[in-house]
Amino acid sequence: MIDPKETISIENVVASTGIGLELDLQSVAMDLEGADYDPEQFPGLVYRTEEPKSAALIFRSGKIVCTGAKSTDAVHESLGIVFDELRKLDIPVEDGPEITVQNIVSSADLGESLNLNAIAIGLGLENIEYEPEQFPGLVYRLEEPDVVALLFGSGKLVITGGKTPADAEDAIDVISERLTDLGLLD
Repeated sequence: MIDPKETISIENVVASTGIGLELDLQSVAMDLEGADYDPEQFPGLVYRTEEPKSAALIFRSGKIVCTGAKSTDAVHESLGIVFDELRKLDIPVEDGPEITVQNIVSSADLGESLNLNAIAIGLGLENIEYEPEQFPGLVYRLEEPDVVALLFGSGKLVITGGKTPADAEDAIDVISERLTDLGLLD
């Protein structure tokens, strides 16, 4: 049987930063090739990078949110590209603005089918949401690490709310241990 931690795949890293000055998004959108800006649909300008693949949401306040990256390294690389592109437009972006990871979404596989009804009862209702008529997964809020795990009958899970890649590994350890203790995981 494979170790569920070996199946972890980062699906999305969301991070935020800022350049500390207000931007005229209409002007930036006209000069920044490939930028999408439609203020009636979304208040920010969307700038996509191809390598690594991500989207930067640039707001008038100078705040920037990077989403869609598959690693924290990719976030830093993508935002580096964004900062360079803004500098080319004579926007003074200081070197190395602070970048804060807000959320890492990972997927993994426990390697066996899960009885979600038994898990909901076994783990207790204070940390669990399970309404199969509404959503096929069981929502499990962990305190340590502070993440939310979605468990599916297939044994697959999605972990969201992590701040570091290690949070997903820690969450799998906690979930595996609790389910094993309850006799619900071999």
